[in-house]
Amino acid sequence: MLFVPLPFVVSLLLMIVIVRMLWQRDETMTFEQRLFLLLVSAYALQSVLIGVRWGYDIRAILPAQAMLATFNAALAWVCFSSLANDGSPRMGQIAWHLLPALIVGVMMFAWRDAVGTAIILFFLGYGFALLWLARLGPNALVASRLDGVLRSYRSLQFTGWALVASALSDVAIGLDQTRYGGAYSGAIVAAGNVLALLILGTAASIASLDASTDSERQGAAPLPEERTATEEDAEIVRSVDDLMRRKALYKDLELNLSRIARKLGVPARRISNAINRIHGISVSQYVNNYRVEEACRLLSATDEAITQIAFEAGFLTKSNFNREFLRVTGKSPSSWREQQRVPEFRNAA
Repeated sequence: MLFVPLPFVVSLLLMIVIVRMLWQRDETMTFEQRLFLLLVSAYALQSVLIGVRWGYDIRAILPAQAMLATFNAALAWVCFSSLANDGSPRMGQIAWHLLPALIVGVMMFAWRDAVGTAIILFFLGYGFALLWLARLGPNALVASRLDGVLRSYRSLQFTGWALVASALSDVAIGLDQTRYGGAYSGAIVAAGNVLALLILGTAASIASLDASTDSERQGAAPLPEERTATEEDAEIVRSVDDLMRRKALYKDLELNLSRIARKLGVPARRISNAINRIHGISVSQYVNNYRVEEACRLLSATDEAITQIAFEAGFLTKSNFNREFLRVTGKSPSSWREQQRVPEFRNAA
């Protein structure tokens, strides 16, 4: 019977994720989305290399495996940090993050005994860098679509912790090699690195699809000295209100905080802080309030299907529409429409 290592199965699952990423994008991919697609593809290749190494004990691929693992950690940082920038990352900035993989490649031939330690340090460094970025909250991901910023934020957190966990599993493998001659290394790889790759790939695909809300509070809590709203905050919020009402900007399915900031010429973080101080809610909740208001108008004035109304109001998914509608009105869209029509029937009778 043909032996198929578990990493090969994980690689196949990641290939399905890649097909899904391509299938769900019917327009030209942005630079950030291409980066995430490259990241998931690299995860799939890494899983294949792990399967070849531990499934068939082929050690000749160790240099490629070590370099690719380090490259993936760096690329994960580049992908998620790109969501926190108003503009696309420059190639020069990306090139610097190729250095860790090159360093590991050189060490494989010049100082192989220290390669494991170097990889662990790089994983921990990029993992903690992602978690440090996550401390700013979902509104820091200014290039992520508002309709999916919380999902992107959770993917950022998962990726950071997964890199840290992968580093710890490498420590466990090193200890196993030293004390038990590698008797348990295969199991550690299967339970640790391989499953981590599947989680990382799924997280990257989610963040990619949300690149360009949920009902939970998303804004990072303001610092104590930032809690008091200022006149400047009020002026910024009035300007955003004007954009929403006069230009119906909330109907833009690809709307993100970065786009709002560019239209106002105000830093994205300044806008999110102003909305948080004035209204006590996140930017995504603020925008969704306008979307729900428009949905209520359409539900009352038209006979359009609820799903169509959700799209027209600016929601990308029906699940998010239902959740936000319930948060704002306390009712489901169908119940709200039915309640609005009861008085009409009574008056007609």
